[in-house]
Amino acid sequence: MTSGAGDSAANALIGRERAVDRVMELVTAESSHPGSLLIVGECGAGKSRLLGLAAEQARRRGIRVLAAQGDEIESRQPFASLHQLLFPVLDTVDETWPGHLRETLHSVFGLAPVRPLDPMELRVAVHKLLSGLARRTPVLLIIDDLQHFDRDSLDILFFATRRLADEAMSVLFAARGEQLPPGLPTDLSVLSLGPLSEHAAATLLDAQPWSPSGRARMDLLRQAEGNPLAVIELCRAMRAGRQTTPDGVVSPSSRIRHLFAAGLDGLPKDTQRALLYAAVASEREDLAVIMAALGSADLAVWSPAEAVGLVTVVGGRVVFRHSLVRAAVVHQASAQQRHQSHRDLALRLHTEPSRRAWHLAGASIGPDESVAAALEESAGLAQQQGGLFATVRALEEAARLSPCDKDRARRLSKAITAANDFGDPSWVRELYADFLAVNEDPELLGPAACGAAWALSQFSFQREAFELLFDVMTNKPPRSARTIYALLAVATGVVHKSGLPEHRHALRQMRDQVAQAIQVAEAVQVEHTEADAGPERTALYPVLAKEEAVDVHLALTRTVAEPGGQRHLQLRAYLKERPIPGLNGVADTARMNAVGSLAYLADESDVCVDVLRQVIAGLRARGFLAPAILFTLLAGALLDTGRWAEAEELIDEGAALAAVRKMTHVELDLQALKVTVRALRGHSEPEIVLTGPLWHGVSLDENRATDALRLRARGLHATATGDHESAFRHLRELFDGDGEPLHFFLSARSIAELATAGQRTGRQEDLVPVLAAVRRQQGARPSTRMTLLMHHAAALIEGGEQAEHHFRLAVANPAADQWPLERTQARLNYAMWLRRQRRAKEARAQLTIVAESAVRLGADLLAGQALSELRASGVVVAPSSADALNDLTAQQRQIVRLAASGLTNREIGEQLFLSPRTIGSHLYQVYPKLGISRRHQLRDVLQET
Repeated sequence: MTSGAGDSAANALIGRERAVDRVMELVTAESSHPGSLLIVGECGAGKSRLLGLAAEQARRRGIRVLAAQGDEIESRQPFASLHQLLFPVLDTVDETWPGHLRETLHSVFGLAPVRPLDPMELRVAVHKLLSGLARRTPVLLIIDDLQHFDRDSLDILFFATRRLADEAMSVLFAARGEQLPPGLPTDLSVLSLGPLSEHAAATLLDAQPWSPSGRARMDLLRQAEGNPLAVIELCRAMRAGRQTTPDGVVSPSSRIRHLFAAGLDGLPKDTQRALLYAAVASEREDLAVIMAALGSADLAVWSPAEAVGLVTVVGGRVVFRHSLVRAAVVHQASAQQRHQSHRDLALRLHTEPSRRAWHLAGASIGPDESVAAALEESAGLAQQQGGLFATVRALEEAARLSPCDKDRARRLSKAITAANDFGDPSWVRELYADFLAVNEDPELLGPAACGAAWALSQFSFQREAFELLFDVMTNKPPRSARTIYALLAVATGVVHKSGLPEHRHALRQMRDQVAQAIQVAEAVQVEHTEADAGPERTALYPVLAKEEAVDVHLALTRTVAEPGGQRHLQLRAYLKERPIPGLNGVADTARMNAVGSLAYLADESDVCVDVLRQVIAGLRARGFLAPAILFTLLAGALLDTGRWAEAEELIDEGAALAAVRKMTHVELDLQALKVTVRALRGHSEPEIVLTGPLWHGVSLDENRATDALRLRARGLHATATGDHESAFRHLRELFDGDGEPLHFFLSARSIAELATAGQRTGRQEDLVPVLAAVRRQQGARPSTRMTLLMHHAAALIEGGEQAEHHFRLAVANPAADQWPLERTQARLNYAMWLRRQRRAKEARAQLTIVAESAVRLGADLLAGQALSELRASGVVVAPSSADALNDLTAQQRQIVRLAASGLTNREIGEQLFLSPRTIGSHLYQVYPKLGISRRHQLRDVLQET
């Protein structure tokens, strides 16, 4: 363990960071402010790990730790738990104690002959013992498995701890389950450890020595239901090759079965059979259907299982306490018993074709075309209802049960497309490998290649993804027009991510080949519409069913393939002819997706925000997950348009989705955007570095869009710390030595930020070729945004007599309001230029606007710079009141003093046993109270005291 509590927690309790902070606050509380806390949660939620962390940190601080753990067997013995807790400190009971209290304690703990017990004397004696310990040194009591403490011990313990309000003693309780044990003090604070978020569970899974991918990964996360111990143990079970049922139920280890399904073996045979039928049934299955399959109407069969807490029968449903109980029930039964239960349930579900299909699959012992066809039909129903995971699972199982390779390949091709929509690249790669092993139909290769290339791109293998698409398009072009368009659309996305010039050149070749390929496709369309193509094949890409959707995808391809700066003109021309539709189906959703992407590239940020907001909201409303790449585009547009709070929420949501689905490049992009928004707000935490195993495992050379986002984030972070040399170095890497952009689109957007860093470091001359290259790339009719950015950069880089002309053009255009940060930055630099020209009055006018705009944005760095410049221009700015320190808590004042001394958040956290995140949160709350916006101003505030 490292010295910082935050670091220890991050390694030991992934997803429990807030709980760790809460426990550490109690452990590190001042001696005059002790407290107590009850931690409750399901078995395996992390309660004991939290208690262990608290004990370790307490001992490091010189706090005496007394611990006891309840035991179900010993709970029937009076004072057993009290004996475990206090026996190690009985030697502190000496001759100075009143004789009757000393004899009472010794008698209870077996150190003296048994004597008649006065309950009040024992309570007073325990209180005296604990208070005496706390007067000598701070004490932490740790009580685990409170639900198994004997009642006599609990009564005495609660009596004593309630009366220790003024002593240096804190108490940590932990109890299993969500129901609080009886007799607890009414004022006891409760910390409930619920299931981990999907993101945290995925992070914990990836921290294991071996973690599954693809479908197995999703099966594990769904089965674990956010329980940390379940994630770890199921991962071990999968690694050991434990049995998995067709519907993805992993056989749990003996430890998991003991913890979650204790008492299962002792149930009556009829109850065990009933549990099996409920376990293999759908979670939504009616109790009546299960009872009919059992051939019984006697509900008493469930009573033994309810008595031991395995299930609850309520509302016409059988609800398992945890999915791991269900898994234990399934895997305890024999194969014959499982097959029989599926057959019996299938017989009762003639009116439910989807559920019946799955039970028929569960009862199958080999390939069966009738069952495969039924599963394929159920996949179609699931897709209509937005159940993408169920769609892929049904198609994959249908392929497994297909007797014919041709049908197996066709179903796998459809599964690949559905897995693309679901957003799981690992699963797509697994399906594509299975597809290649059986496919002999060249017409199925195109759709499958789209899926495989998309998966490779999500994993950051852009070169391999593009080569796959280019090979299919060049050497094996499909006959389906929609598949051809799909290949081109996927290739466009790959090229944007890679940013490689050779890929853009090849994309132009592919685009030119499309017209010829479409002519061939149309020539054979009549010949193959029904007989060869088939309805299932033409349904693979319904997103391109409308001409408008095809047109906007082609416009998007032209935008990425052509180097000119007239993207905004293409978008405006397209929208003039075809207004943005509503979300009236898959094709319109795909069209809006493409329109939003085109708007992002065309510097029409407000259009991008409006369109992609609708797309994501519409997909959510229909039960679909939005493509993760949309989170990156929308978050970037939200940052550009000043909607930073919304951007941060979206980044966190997208990062969780990317982590669960293992979308490497999306996860990296969102990490970079997270650093960007925090840097823009003025946060300069040293732990933000954008490095680590995930970054080291990616070739940034073939992921130039990700690299561009990373370099900008690091440049802005360096600016936030006042390190202008580093800021210049990072931002300069967005262009090569001759000034050519690293990424054909993203690099140019940072030209003004690079110019600012160059001006701060006196490197303007070095940037002349960069500005010239950007001007060449943007062409004669650049977008309004790029026009403003280039004027801003020219004022800083070229200077001279034209500097004011460029500054005015950068700030005067009303259209600049669409990008408030960039306009505010331009005003600040203009004001600084005016002040150097001894035009203080004009500078003050600009600076006042800058300060107001920065406050609205939440840009602390800009606000601080504006205030500093106002002071320098002769404006008397009210100093921060040192009296504001009195409004802070004692802990906040301590943090302020340590931060003012130059310590980092991590170093402060190590001293106070708090996480760096908690330190940063405190400082974020403190700055407004002190009337400052930057960390370095803390020193000035303290000097006023």
